[in-house]
Amino acid sequence: MIRFENVTKQYQNGEHAVKNVNLNIKDGEFFVFIGPSGCGKTTTLKMINRLIPLTTGTIYIDEKRISDYNIHELRWNIGYVLQQIALFPHMTIEENIAIVPELKKWEKEKTQNRITELLNSVGLDAESYRNRKPAELSGGEQQRVGVVRALAADPEIILMDEPFSALDPISRQKLQQDMIVLQRKIKKNNRICYA
Repeated sequence: MIRFENVTKQYQNGEHAVKNVNLNIKDGEFFVFIGPSGCGKTTTLKMINRLIPLTTGTIYIDEKRISDYNIHELRWNIGYVLQQIALFPHMTIEENIAIVPELKKWEKEKTQNRITELLNSVGLDAESYRNRKPAELSGGEQQRVGVVRALAADPEIILMDEPFSALDPISRQKLQQDMIVLQRKIKKNNRICYA
């Protein structure tokens, strides 16, 4: 479970990005933050993985304060999908996806099997895509790889920050549906936060 207790993010100019948030995100829950631009959705997501420090309050993951986790272990167990995809252009698709599994010291065969499973599950033939570079893919294909990369090390939590907003409506709807199916198929207990 992810639990927010009176979480506030206030900037030095006195402006609040997030103010006194209290919520619980249960295991297996698909949790969505909805609101206008600038209302604090991205800030809230970034506080979960400590990309942005909170000002007051406490965030717990499985009843442990996020500040008590080793920062690297915390982030390795949180998949993060950005609107800007952020694939490394000089690396192949396989190398992009393998980053966190390699940091977690997975065996090469296990990593390659996971990459194959995930690419195939989002409609990208693993053998056709694994050795390509990001520039060789369409925007929708790159976004799918971004989702796969976030899922690669089997994280307990997945944060998605407007990951499909740059896509056309048909691609966006398809990827959103694929994400729901993928969550059910791969691991039922992970928590997905979508802004």
